Amino acid sequence: MYQRQGSTAFKKDLTNTLALAEHLKNPQLQFKSIHVAGTNGKGSTSHMIASILQEAGYKVGLYTSPHLKDFRERIKVNGKMLRKNCVINFVKRNRSFLEQQGLSFFEMTVGLAFEHFAKQEVDIAVIEVGLGGRLDSTNIINPEVSVITNIGYDHTQMLGETLAEIAFEKAGIIKEKTPVVIGERQEEEILSVFKKQAANKKALLTLAEDKVTTIYHTDLQGNYQQKNIKTAVAAIVILKSKGFKISDKNIRNGFLCVVKNTGLLGRWQYLSKKPTVVCDTAHNKEGLAYVLGQLQSEPYKKLHIVLGMVADKNLETILPMFPTDAQYYFCRPNIPRGLDATILQNHAEKLNLKGIAYTSVAHALMEAKQKASKEDVIFVGGSTFVVAEVV
Repeated sequence: MYQRQGSTAFKKDLTNTLALAEHLKNPQLQFKSIHVAGTNGKGSTSHMIASILQEAGYKVGLYTSPHLKDFRERIKVNGKMLRKNCVINFVKRNRSFLEQQGLSFFEMTVGLAFEHFAKQEVDIAVIEVGLGGRLDSTNIINPEVSVITNIGYDHTQMLGETLAEIAFEKAGIIKEKTPVVIGERQEEEILSVFKKQAANKKALLTLAEDKVTTIYHTDLQGNYQQKNIKTAVAAIVILKSKGFKISDKNIRNGFLCVVKNTGLLGRWQYLSKKPTVVCDTAHNKEGLAYVLGQLQSEPYKKLHIVLGMVADKNLETILPMFPTDAQYYFCRPNIPRGLDATILQNHAEKLNLKGIAYTSVAHALMEAKQKASKEDVIFVGGSTFVVAEVV
């Protein structure tokens, strides 16, 4: 599983996915869809779009990854996870094919999701890319609109060392004569990649930041969500042009009820008060830049940071972003690719980030709570998998 192992589990090939789709009688052709890719914000944007469509009365499938607490978080219809029996029966029915084909965890999950959405007869499904885009297992759908939130340095072992190379992989979701929304305005080097691919595919390209001027509010905390709001609105506008009935009231209520409608967790989520404990799943340079900026705007007497990462992160790029006036509690997320807390501590100390290494995320958070006063703030993050252990 890529989620647990890292790059060794990544497959640069759609052969298995296409074989599974054929075996399942191509369920991805039985429902309309929206495809969402990007380095940061694709999860929040996907949930926003789903929430708006639910408010408009549509039956909406939602496929996202990774999950935080329960595998079934990845596959929802109108905010409800599929039943455990659906997972069990899918494996039972298809076990011999799955084993014979040597399918990966992610490939199987995509097949399960598409079959579930087809059986549930959803009106439309919002499909979040797992990794990259061009060769991602989700890239066998024919969406109503493709969405690329932004481009940043992440998963460079698989997607490329330059932003242009990463953009090329993300641009792989742009389909023939299918509108594409670009969320954040990018450098011309990146934008030219999208423009070229869109021109080749005769796909209308929309820059969300240039098109959306209306102000909307959302129940998702974090100033960075404003960029995701514009991206979601631009996608909704395209759906409306294709005949979807979505009112401005649906849009406003959708943004205000994202958590209620979809169950999204871990995006600038407050866990408790006095002291304030907040977590966020941001885990790369661009995502952390937004989150750490937000953190500095929080009122506090002292800042405590419970920090853990996975082993393939570029610490030299990420750690210098963190404040030196905080007390750190280093920990290792409980997955095989989790970075040893002592290694993280040693790297951090070279940058004057002072703290102690703990044996687990739970132990680190417990110590932070014991040492913090009521006026302090405790931030938990650095990895999706650290947040998964505290929400």
